[in-house]
Amino acid sequence: MLVCVNVSAQYDPNKASAYEALQRYEFPVGLLPEGVSGYSLNESSGEFWAHLNRSCSFTLENSYELRYEPEIKGLLSKGRLEKLSGVSVKVVLVWLNIVQVKRNRQSLHFSVGFKSADFPVENFEECPRCGCGFDCSSSSNYI
Repeated sequence: MLVCVNVSAQYDPNKASAYEALQRYEFPVGLLPEGVSGYSLNESSGEFWAHLNRSCSFTLENSYELRYEPEIKGLLSKGRLEKLSGVSVKVVLVWLNIVQVKRNRQSLHFSVGFKSADFPVENFEECPRCGCGFDCSSSSNYI
């Protein structure tokens, strides 16, 4: 399994990474792209914030284009990420915000409000990389 790279210059080896925090809430690490440079999680309220150094986009399964803004926010609880902002998907010609992700056993349910799609959890066991997603050659130079 790919280890997701946390590029924070202030990385504290005693603090869990954003990816490890997701795993504690029953989500796979691949919900976030490689290269998170900072994050915070308020365990009592569930407020989650992750920061990337730049916007990030890639194509998923040759049909969905995903875009991550430099700031990603949401409310995190076991198997549920709600009030999500900073992640969008291109459907036909329109960008729609992904507002919720729920885990249902071995699938992830992504919702843009009025429409949703399910994907196997195993599709997100590795972190996608900006520019190439999950289909990066080992010689790629993406962060």
